[in-house]
Amino acid sequence: MFKKVFASAALFLVSTVSFAQTADELVDQAKQQEKQMKDAAALSAYKDALKVQPDNIAALTGASEVSAREGFRIADKDEKSRNYNDAKSYAEQALKLAPENADANYVMAVALGRIALSSGAKEKVAASKEVKRYTELAIKFNPKYAKAFNLLGKWNYEVANMNTLEKAAAKMLFGGMPEATLQDAIANYEKCRKLDPSYLPNYLDLAKAYKDNDELEKTIETLRKAVTLRPIYQDDLNIKSACKKMLEELE
Repeated sequence: MFKKVFASAALFLVSTVSFAQTADELVDQAKQQEKQMKDAAALSAYKDALKVQPDNIAALTGASEVSAREGFRIADKDEKSRNYNDAKSYAEQALKLAPENADANYVMAVALGRIALSSGAKEKVAASKEVKRYTELAIKFNPKYAKAFNLLGKWNYEVANMNTLEKAAAKMLFGGMPEATLQDAIANYEKCRKLDPSYLPNYLDLAKAYKDNDELEKTIETLRKAVTLRPIYQDDLNIKSACKKMLEELE
């Protein structure tokens, strides 16, 4: 009897480890596919990993981030909304399991930011405060999180450039928004560049901020560096092309 119980326990343990390894392998596969500019395939692999291990944090955060990117590329509003809501759902699950996980907080900020882009002024302002909160939590739990600093830069840039309707909504809902300046955005983008010099999206954001701040020399320097970088992710080709076009217009 003891041998049977022991054998069953051992089999259960082996099965559990096997499933965990399989989920991790699928996550690794998805990450490689992201770097091969195959986001649709990567998302499918993340979903497969979650079928094997529903509480796999890396699979949840990966699925959330890729869903948000896929949604951003889609023109159809309903499909875009579904992708953004999926991104938020995956992020919520990750946060429920690991509230102090930097990636979980980051992808929640991204998902809320994407949803806000498709919303009215009041909803956009309300979401903006949550985007900042989750972004700052991501940085708190990982002070070297380059993409989170880029997102914080985007937040500062967008808030600094809020239109009249959005400012009115912010004043009505919250008595105003936290102070944000173009200089804050630039500082965040530069921090991102220092932490991850290969992250192409940050260069376009930084160049736009420098241009708006009338720093032409730094704008050109940033763009020149961007066009020398190797595209890694699916959106990088378009971002590099945008950097090249902007550079040609300035030189």
